[in-house]
Amino acid sequence: SVALLGDDGVRYYGSHLSVVTTGVDAGVRVRAGQQLGKVGRTGNANNVCHVHFGISPPCTGRDGWWIRRGVLWPARYLDSWRRGGNREPAAEVTAWQRRNGCPKAP
Repeated sequence: SVALLGDDGVRYYGSHLSVVTTGVDAGVRVRAGQQLGKVGRTGNANNVCHVHFGISPPCTGRDGWWIRRGVLWPARYLDSWRRGGNREPAAEVTAWQRRNGCPKAP
């Protein structure tokens, strides 16, 4: 898996990768369009090749899987980005975190 903290303060998370690209390491800055890994069938993916993409706040100290896996439905953002749009999840992530904090359990 790969977790990135964006300049917008949002954590972007991808899992079920077969490999993480060499050089994508903790603390390394990545750029838009950079390959982060290859889609795989790892984890509980039922042998189906896919990426789990999550959008969430960074929850230092309480960063359980239930946060990392994503707290927002990412489809509207992915659809916008595919079309060349710039829909941005920071406001929605901030609002979610104001309402929910960083829960210790799901």
